[in-house]
Amino acid sequence: MINWKASDEDKALIMKIGMRALKIYKAYGIETDLIEIQMDVAACHLNGNPLLLRDMLEADEFNFMHDISGIARHINQKNGHLENCFSPRFSV
Repeated sequence: MINWKASDEDKALIMKIGMRALKIYKAYGIETDLIEIQMDVAACHLNGNPLLLRDMLEADEFNFMHDISGIARHINQKNGHLENCFSPRFSV
């Protein structure tokens, strides 16, 4: 079962991260879903791979999208764990 209990501060940062990622995806003509991005980041952060959310949000586009796209590709949506040895750059 995935833990979804984030602090209010983490929720706000995850929302901003999702909005930034969505804007970047759209700039490159890639269709995606805001809620899906936010859920992937939250699941990763709250279930075994805590993230430096503020640092991620403020990162340059290349490193930011490395983590966003890597989390999306490697998250196990049943338990929130990252698979295939992927490690976000903004892990704690």
